[in-house]
Amino acid sequence: MPKSDALSQSPDARRLPSPDRHMSVSPLDLRQARFAMAMRGFDKAEVTTFLEEAAEGFEHALRENERLRHEVVRLEASLNQFRELEGSLKSTLMSAQKVGDDMRENALQEAARLVREAEGRADLMLQKAQARTEDIEREIDGLRIKRREAEMNLESTIAALHNTLDFIREQDRREREQRVVPHRPQIGVASRPA
Repeated sequence: MPKSDALSQSPDARRLPSPDRHMSVSPLDLRQARFAMAMRGFDKAEVTTFLEEAAEGFEHALRENERLRHEVVRLEASLNQFRELEGSLKSTLMSAQKVGDDMRENALQEAARLVREAEGRADLMLQKAQARTEDIEREIDGLRIKRREAEMNLESTIAALHNTLDFIREQDRREREQRVVPHRPQIGVASRPA
């Protein structure tokens, strides 16, 4: 075993905690540490100074570690709040999406209902208009028939009046002919010279 390995395996090196193990040495332990005197040992002032500096560094590291632990707790709380907020936003967004979908569906149904009603009213109005048109056409046909009847009655009345007038004229002519004495010429008067 080389000499450097032998030093690294000294009993003091084995007592110091490794980063893999849980530390059981505190800054106070470093400050109160006392070592036995040995021949050809380390300089006591250097070891004490080193331990004091190590204790301060270790104490600073522990304070920083505690500060970071508090920061992690605070950040985890913030993260939980953000996760809750995210969940709330997701549920709100899903609710809004559902409401939007429902509103769109309701609007489509309402529009379809209004179109059906309008088509029904239009069909009814068209049927009424067609029925009214048919009634008017029947009235027009009836008026045409009445007109033809009136014309025929008028023509027959005119013909009857014409026939009556002809008959009366014929009777008047006959009566005049019967009343009128035929004119006989005077025989003696006409031959005499004037």
